[in-house]
Amino acid sequence: MKKLFIILLILFVSNCSTKKLEKKHGLINLDKKKEEIIIGKTNKNDVINIFGPPSTVSTFDENIWVYIESKKTNQSIFKLGSKKLQKNNTLILYFNERSLVNNLELVDINKMNKLDISEKNTKKSYSNNSKLYTILTSLREKINAPTRRNRIKNKK
Repeated sequence: MKKLFIILLILFVSNCSTKKLEKKHGLINLDKKKEEIIIGKTNKNDVINIFGPPSTVSTFDENIWVYIESKKTNQSIFKLGSKKLQKNNTLILYFNERSLVNNLELVDINKMNKLDISEKNTKKSYSNNSKLYTILTSLREKINAPTRRNRIKNKK
């Protein structure tokens, strides 16, 4: 029985791969491909030939294209399948009115960790205590008043 258990344990452990599984999303080697772009000479068609269609185009300005690359790998067996983010690159391309690359910005995982997020909150400029609100509230309270309902039921 012990020999069978040891054989099964050896088979189980030997089937566990030591090579970490990688899951890639978006483009591959974005940081190396960006070196092919020449500011002021590369146009939108050249960018499509190098990278393909953009991951997203800005909704406010069609001359801002964004390309994304992410790579996750499995951690050790003891972490039970949790994944670690290895790469998270974002390339932002800015085009001028002639569709030439005007500027580019590569944001990697280190720069993303340093981004400041605004903590400001927008204050509402209206109040719930307006005249109309108070009138409608009092009407609703009168309609839903239990004493009025009881009087109507008693008359019937």
